[in-house]
Amino acid sequence: MSPPVPSDLGYVPPDGGWGWAVVFGASISVGFAYTFPKAFTIYFKELQAVYSISYSQIAWITSIMCATTYGGGPISSILVNRYGSRPVVMFGGLLCGTGMVSAAFCTSIMQLYICVGFITGLGLALNLQPSVIMIGKYFLKRRPIANGLAMAGSPVMLCTLAPLNQLLFDNYGWRGSFLILGAILLNCCVAGALFRPIGPGTASIKTQVPEEGKDALKQKVTEDAMEMSSPVNLPMKNKTEEEGERDCCEKINQYLDFSLFKHRGFLIYLIGNVLMFLGFFAPIIFLAPYAKHIGIDEYSAAFLLSILAIVDIVARPTTGIIANSKWVRPRIQYFFSFSIAFNGTCHLLCPLASSYTGLVVYSIFFGLAFGMVCAMLFETLMDLVGAARFTSAVGLVTIAECCTILLGPPIGGTLIDTFGDYKYMFIKCGVVMVLAGTFLFIMNYYNYRMLAKEEKERKAKEEDPKSVRTENEGRNNWIKETTQDGPELEPLREEQEGLKKEANGTSEV
Repeated sequence: MSPPVPSDLGYVPPDGGWGWAVVFGASISVGFAYTFPKAFTIYFKELQAVYSISYSQIAWITSIMCATTYGGGPISSILVNRYGSRPVVMFGGLLCGTGMVSAAFCTSIMQLYICVGFITGLGLALNLQPSVIMIGKYFLKRRPIANGLAMAGSPVMLCTLAPLNQLLFDNYGWRGSFLILGAILLNCCVAGALFRPIGPGTASIKTQVPEEGKDALKQKVTEDAMEMSSPVNLPMKNKTEEEGERDCCEKINQYLDFSLFKHRGFLIYLIGNVLMFLGFFAPIIFLAPYAKHIGIDEYSAAFLLSILAIVDIVARPTTGIIANSKWVRPRIQYFFSFSIAFNGTCHLLCPLASSYTGLVVYSIFFGLAFGMVCAMLFETLMDLVGAARFTSAVGLVTIAECCTILLGPPIGGTLIDTFGDYKYMFIKCGVVMVLAGTFLFIMNYYNYRMLAKEEKERKAKEEDPKSVRTENEGRNNWIKETTQDGPELEPLREEQEGLKKEANGTSEV
């Protein structure tokens, strides 16, 4: 069972108030970040005809966009730690708009890779991570619900953008559509303006100082005296070098906490998600082209994405409510594992759908499974590492995931080009996701068994008087050895006694 994670932010999140405005802004940013690569597939057929390219080549556009969105995670995390979420999201909105407007003037597929894939993808990266980070700063008890509502922005956008793209394409062509989409993406700047900064107040810090001031001052002076009395610390040059190295590591860890790679739960999450993303995006990217391949008209094929999105709209907040219940929240990691395996099972059964009715049924179940995974994708990571380390965690996770996100759709496109059939692509994605879900379930069970064992050993050690007495005796013996009589330590001992007297005098005041 997952242990509850208390607030480690230094303040109590409001769990409401302006936080709901933040959720609304996050739903817009997250919606564009997740939906835009999927909705862009409407233009695949036309771009293939214009540039005379294969399925795998055209799939690289969305692959580069998704990989840049996730690979830009560390950049986004560093900028958020340095400048805050609001300016980062607004700058990301400007990048998105610039990328799509530039794409309208492209004359080669390589230029589309740069403008749509890289520039727009980087803008989406600067929208995604700050949005989920801000939710963790405003919510604690209601965090799963808030995450579910914010993630619901993705299916809402998909439900709107998929038919809108088809309408724009029919009336303005792909170049005119890209210009209009660039203007629409500038709404991310409006969403970022809602991200009001929040953090621990200075008043709460000041009230703690008088209560702990005396003990802290006394302890600090005593520790300084102990350090001065120890002959090990006499070479000052080595100490200065160690302090310099420590300062350098602390500066790096201010932006990205690499100590997370020692966190067992984080590593399990990372491996499982890297495997999962190898088959996560390809089915939704190729759903509309698959429908057209079996003879379904363009508007009906685009409507499949709308059906998926409508189910997804209901699935994400519902999953958030279920995950926030007292029965599921302590076991949320297992619920997440089940959702991934359920997603993979849908893809394995997709080749059985050879008619439009079958694809509608597949879209309904796929929308349900997709919504469940997305609603808990970041909540489970925050549950493992805590809100304070989440900024670094999400940056490190996304840079690792970008490789499989980049390769997933082109591998699917290669399978389609090789066999001339879409079923092998769906089977590959299904197998990969079932394996990822099974891995996460087994390893999370092992992780929580180990955590319970470690907690039991710690409590047993604290309750055992022998171990406590042995530790105290060892500490006393070490102090005696380091303070033995000797002429070379006489000046240090006198200085230590003076410091001790100062500490006693300070504590008596």
